[in-house]
Amino acid sequence: MYYLYILYSRSADKYYVGYSNNVERRINEHNFSERTTYTSKHRPWIIVAVYSCGHLESEAVKIERFIKKQKSRKLIEHLVKGDEFSGILAPLVRVPQVRD
Repeated sequence: MYYLYILYSRSADKYYVGYSNNVERRINEHNFSERTTYTSKHRPWIIVAVYSCGHLESEAVKIERFIKKQKSRKLIEHLVKGDEFSGILAPLVRVPQVRD
């Protein structure tokens, strides 16, 4: 199963959208990786939303790219709130979050 996840950095007041088949592993990579990346510059990140995208990685990639191309903080905030969507975002199913 592939998931779309949304991370938030309080220190930078920024959101990050990604996809993975293992969200916990990815959040750890974003927060603790030695590599210099966009997410390494705005640590720490917290998970604010997770959506199930289905069993095909291609679907998760398509949805992630669509959201990133919109360059819309409002769209991301609507996803964080759990609003319902149509079109390409209609198949997303909110997953209950796991908190530390």
